[in-house]
This record gives sequence, C-alpha cells and structure tokens, in this order.
Amino acid sequence: MLHYQPQISLKDGHVVGFESLVRWRHPELGGLAPDQFIALAEDSGLILPLGEWVLRTACRQVTQWYSEGKNPGRVAVNISACQLGDYSLLDVVRTVLRETGCRPEWLELELTESSIMTRTQQAVSVMSKLRELGVQLAIDDFGTGYSSLAYLRQLPIAKLKIDSSFIRDVSENEDDAAIVRAVIALGKTLNLQVIAEGVETCEQEDLLRAEGCDVVQGYYYSRALPAAEAGEFLRQEQHHSTKAVTSEPESLS
Repeated sequence: MLHYQPQISLKDGHVVGFESLVRWRHPELGGLAPDQFIALAEDSGLILPLGEWVLRTACRQVTQWYSEGKNPGRVAVNISACQLGDYSLLDVVRTVLRETGCRPEWLELELTESSIMTRTQQAVSVMSKLRELGVQLAIDDFGTGYSSLAYLRQLPIAKLKIDSSFIRDVSENEDDAAIVRAVIALGKTLNLQVIAEGVETCEQEDLLRAEGCDVVQGYYYSRALPAAEAGEFLRQEQHHSTKAVTSEPESLS
C-alpha cells in the first residue's frame, strides 16, 4: 500500500507536494517499512513490477485529487537503482502517465546519488528524456553519496533533498548545520530547489527557514498518511488557506 507525506513550503506554509512511501502489510509481521523489504525486492527482481505498481498508484491518486478540485502539487515517487538501470523505465513512465491521465508536471521522480553515480552516462540519458516529458527530477538523500559536482552540474534535476540524518541534530550539532547550510547554498547557486526531510521540531524548522531552505517534510507537520487521510489533510489545509484569505479585513486606504 502507499502512504503519502505532505511537503510544505517554508515561504507560505502551503502543501506543495506529497512523497509516496510504500508499505507492506505482511500477514504475520504486520506493517513493514521500505527499509525492511526493498533490498529483498531488488535481490529477487521484484523491484521492477513493484516500482511500476507504486508509480501507477501514485499517479492515479494525484490525478484523483486534482479531479476533486484539490491542489496537491506534485507527487514524488522514489526510483531505485534497478529501475534506473532498466531501459524500459522511460516507456513505463510514458505508459503510466497516459493510462492514469496524470500530467507530467504532477509527477516528480526521486533518485539517490548512489543510483546515479553507479551508472552516470545511462542515468543522465534516461533523466534527460524524462525531463523532456515534463517530469521533475530530484536527488534524494543528498549528502550521503559521492556525487561529483561536475556531474551534478550536468544532471537535469530541479531539486536537492537533504537527507534526514543531517536534519536530526541540525539545531545542536554544528557539523550537521554546516552541511545543511552548504547544501542549501549549493542548491541556490545551481538554481535548484532544496527540500529537507525528517523535520521534527520547531528549532529545526527555524534554522532551515533562516538558511533559505525552500520545502520541508517530516513528523513536525505530518506522518505519512494513507490516501484518504492525506486527501483530508490537503482539504483542511486548503480550506484554512481559503478562509484566511477571505477573512482578511478590507484596506482602509
């Protein structure tokens, strides 16, 4: 099943997207998080059909939200190294977009540094064609891999996502704070949006806002939610935003 975690703009507090996160409802072990089964899916070869199912389900859901008059922004889907290395990825994305009615600009694909750097030329080629479709691309877990800045400059990406391991102690650990500042500065230099994941406290949010981070997600705002609850979260957020605008006092000038 898929859960969806809201992504919040630090500029105005509005929802600008959702990250889709896969869960496995095991008949004996209960709910399992991705780190408990994705490696097994990759080793067994099941990651390709699983990845396509995740992509299709997320695209169908974001399309439904738009059809209901909601504005969820983009839905982000994680792409594994195996999927990036499979030459059919581009065809799968095209097919899913067509069959679900999802517009390319509603979809964001997240790729890790390591998945890109292990097959750089092929990754750049596939990513370039995905961008030509209108799909936005992001580097996930940025700072944990070994990406070359020379290659980073060539990648057709729109967003850097700071890994949660740097956010956890960012308000107490100066080394983590320095890394976060550097990633945000790098993103701005390259005209990339920067998103921080794993935000859990007001202090973390304050530091990220002060440093110019664009978007945040984490338990401070919401856990990852089942589709129905995510839709209700979005509805309430947009209702409050509309109410705030319509209740503003008239100008006295």
